[in-house]
Amino acid sequence: MMPAATDQTTQLVPGAPRHVAIIMDGNGRWATQRGRPRLFGHHAGAKRVREIVEACPDFGVEYLTIFAFSTENWKRTQVEVAGLMSLFRRYITKETRALKVKGVRVRFIGDRVRLDAKLVKLMNMLEAETAENTLTHLTIALNYGGRDEVARATQRLAQDVASGLLHPDDVDEETLPRYLDTHVLPDPDLVIRTSGEARISNFLLWQSAYAEYEFIDTLWPDFTKAEFGHLCAAYGNRDRRFGAVSS
Repeated sequence: MMPAATDQTTQLVPGAPRHVAIIMDGNGRWATQRGRPRLFGHHAGAKRVREIVEACPDFGVEYLTIFAFSTENWKRTQVEVAGLMSLFRRYITKETRALKVKGVRVRFIGDRVRLDAKLVKLMNMLEAETAENTLTHLTIALNYGGRDEVARATQRLAQDVASGLLHPDDVDEETLPRYLDTHVLPDPDLVIRTSGEARISNFLLWQSAYAEYEFIDTLWPDFTKAEFGHLCAAYGNRDRRFGAVSS
């Protein structure tokens, strides 16, 4: 019997970040610490994704964006890249039903041209299967790079200028976002990076201009719902001025 669909209403949590983006770092180190191959860590990290996605409504988070594979990750060994691509296919196949039932809408951002046809077909299927969901908006950045995204957006914008659909004088900071992969999403309020690294690694460069950042030592497979909740609660205590002065 198919379980009943989740009530698609996110809890209203005062001060909660509406959109959280996560750089899920540390899978390889987590595995190495245990004497296991790096792919073992990636599989453990994939299981952690489910817990964090399911926790979002509890903390008032409507949008979650996760960095799954960057444009720079192709530099890794062929074995690791092939294993990751297999993991992505397996994740989509295994999780589609649960995501649909739990009210999660899934989108993918990034350049799909380099991805294999079978994976792209599964990505399209998952987006279509969850298109009516509204409880949690999960965006998976796959073959994604912030500079690559801006370059592709600029190309599309330039094409519209060249074709006369857009006048050069009308191009401003409100124009480019309409051409980004994330054009249907609000900008992230909070960006979390696990594993102790304090850099953004080409992730959501334009969108995160005014995001709050948390760089934590926890390796991604050890990142718990409780820690996620603590970071979301701490966000509510920040004074976000957006260039202004506190009153």
